[in-house]
Amino acid sequence: MRTLAPNGLARAAVRFKPASFAGTFVALMMASLIVSACGILLETGIRASVPPARYAKAPVVAAADQYAHFVMGSGDGRSEESVPLPDTARVDTALAGRAARVPGVRAAVADFTFPVRQGGRSFTGHGWGSHAFTGTALRSGTAPRAGEVVLDAAAARAARAGVGDTVVLETAAGRARFRVSGLAQAGPGDRAGGPVGWFADARSPALAGHPGKADAIAVLADDGTDTGALAAGVRKALAGSGAGVHTGDDRGAVENHGLGYAKETLTGLGGSFGGVAAMVAVFTAAGTVALSVAQRAREFALLRAIGATPRQIRRAVAAEGLLVAPVAGLAGCLPGIGLAHWWFGQLEDRGAIPEPVRLHVSWIPFVVAVGTGLLTALAAGWAAGRRPARIKPGQALTEASLERRRPGVIRTTLGLGALAGGGFLTVLAARSAGDDAANAALGVVMLFMLAVALLGPLVARLCAALSGLLLRGLGAAASLAVANSRTNARRLASALTPIVLAMAFASTLTFLHTSESHVAAGQLRAGIIADHVVTHPAGLSPGSVGRAARVPGVRAAVGLLDTQVLVPVGSGGDRWLQDAAAQGVSGSGARLAEVQDLDVRDGGLDRIGGGRIAVDTTLAASAGVAVGDRLPLYLPDGTRARPEVVAVYGRGLGLPAVTMDRASLAAHVSSGFDSTLLVRGGDARDLAPLGEVADGSGYAAGRSAGRELNAWANYTMAAVLGGFAAVAAVNTLVMTVLDRRRELGVLRLVGATRRQVMGMLRWEGLLVAGAGVVLGTAIAAATLIPMTRGLTGEDPYVPPLVYAAFAGGAVGLGMLAVTLPARAALRR
Repeated sequence: MRTLAPNGLARAAVRFKPASFAGTFVALMMASLIVSACGILLETGIRASVPPARYAKAPVVAAADQYAHFVMGSGDGRSEESVPLPDTARVDTALAGRAARVPGVRAAVADFTFPVRQGGRSFTGHGWGSHAFTGTALRSGTAPRAGEVVLDAAAARAARAGVGDTVVLETAAGRARFRVSGLAQAGPGDRAGGPVGWFADARSPALAGHPGKADAIAVLADDGTDTGALAAGVRKALAGSGAGVHTGDDRGAVENHGLGYAKETLTGLGGSFGGVAAMVAVFTAAGTVALSVAQRAREFALLRAIGATPRQIRRAVAAEGLLVAPVAGLAGCLPGIGLAHWWFGQLEDRGAIPEPVRLHVSWIPFVVAVGTGLLTALAAGWAAGRRPARIKPGQALTEASLERRRPGVIRTTLGLGALAGGGFLTVLAARSAGDDAANAALGVVMLFMLAVALLGPLVARLCAALSGLLLRGLGAAASLAVANSRTNARRLASALTPIVLAMAFASTLTFLHTSESHVAAGQLRAGIIADHVVTHPAGLSPGSVGRAARVPGVRAAVGLLDTQVLVPVGSGGDRWLQDAAAQGVSGSGARLAEVQDLDVRDGGLDRIGGGRIAVDTTLAASAGVAVGDRLPLYLPDGTRARPEVVAVYGRGLGLPAVTMDRASLAAHVSSGFDSTLLVRGGDARDLAPLGEVADGSGYAAGRSAGRELNAWANYTMAAVLGGFAAVAAVNTLVMTVLDRRRELGVLRLVGATRRQVMGMLRWEGLLVAGAGVVLGTAIAAATLIPMTRGLTGEDPYVPPLVYAAFAGGAVGLGMLAVTLPARAALRR
């Protein structure tokens, strides 16, 4: 019979049961939206590049590797992790001479870039030799020699100086007087923004604070020299030096070190978060497809009763997926592009992505998104259609009229396994510390969510039974709602799972951030015991500590150089590099204790010095070190060190997690200017010439506000995952209500009033939403408690109003998703 052809059955089902397929369409479209947006970010991160600006006229550039490479395991289990360095790795200036001897090289110039201060203003310093490839040209005067400087127009105006005048400048080498030997017009390679000054090449490494080191070696070619041959020659000449040779757009990465972090951020969002988001999307979409098939059990039973074969039923379900999934997938790709653009713009506005990087949109994420939706629809449809297809024709209508009381053995076994796995990881996370606890807790939410989905009918019956005890005596509508929920547990489970998902993910991501911020703010307030905190946007003058110490009434003045280091953390074979905030202290650890209370738990700060550091207790636990041990780490420019741990303290979340002497850090950062000056005693008015002065509480409030501005990442993830799950919950509830039109009509025919029917549905919606909130909260708590205890040492901090908004939103959405379609159904 032609009407029993699988494609004909599928077309007829879509035509005559549009409500059921509309829900499937929405679920698959949302899944495609999430997958395509994350795929675009992932591909952008992989392909991201920055065209060269400063090195545009240098065909070959030699520079140090800007990644730290951490090797784990050995043999077949050996793996390597590459992490962008916090600061710039440099090469020896002597390499310029080796590169200059390569045939075809016209010149090899050691390049330097460093910050310079003049009268409270800052500008960028370069070596004069860079004019050969940047296009900078003298307008008057001569090239600089030792003790001289060439200024551009902006720097000359700021310094109010001309050729022959003397200016006082501050660099990493200290304060010195320089004669202005000339004025220059900055070329395209030096127009990055702000005033510029050029110094003698021989003096520039010392002024930058890195004697004998250069940022890069720019290689200029003779006319007609092939770039590939030139790069090969330079690579051979510099073999064994650790310098890499770059051509094309790779030169842009040398001058713009933010590209490495941008690639890591984009691939992390698109890959790691995108993987979780894709799993959630597929998870909910599969549930919706399965619900759509289950709602048509009566139709499949009738087809079996009139002679349709199991193969025809299975092909019909597959054909339905082929009809709906591609269209839904394509419909989700367009908003997916919009989401990716918005997300990319947010990262760009916050400085996480360099301006030259552009969002890359190709066909690959769309094919993956549409394919994922199609496979999800086919797999979910096949799983849901197995029983209707294999049941005997004589039993088909009987089976379709009654809900199965017991879930399948395989489903129950897998659900109990997921529940046991979630419980095991909860215990493991509770017994771990630091990042080990956080990593163990990440699997808790996924396993518990899988358990809720697989054991959904059993969970729904349990929730209905408990709700029956609570709703007893509240009227006929409440009793009927409980009875319906018990009888139709599968329908309740389909609506319950997305609400649990939304509540669990939104709560976990949001309250993880609030917990960390709350603890960090408290530690910062308690840790700053200085009377005054002095800061400056361009960094503090090199002599600021001494000048502050001479102010009347000052008992202690300590300068802090803030940066980051990389520390291997983890246990066993699962180890990785973690970035940790670090502070370099000018003066002794004993003097630091007068202005900063780190809450020392073991050892003493008085031993901090060359090769001896203090670390936060959480970092120490993650790295597996204690007082007396040596901690392997990477300094900001990638230099490896193994300092001895002489103290462990407890306030490394609000304050830097690593404390060391300033001299150990200064040679490994781009800017040698102190970031902060902590002063005990004295008067704020006397300290005002050094920079912006605030008291300890004001400084702590400002730092906390800055941390809150970066909270958008967690909140955005919570919004994406929680919002998607919320839409899936509404979609599922609407599908279930519209599928019950016959049932609602029967209730009206036997005498139930419209008000009674609506009351029953409201109680059902409240039951579903309330159970989802409770289960989602329980899963979030099982995830958050061990995670925050491991990361912060304290229990989660849950703002009551935020939690009330989540719970109220879930209940409100559940009620609206039930009442609005019910009113439309009852009008007929």
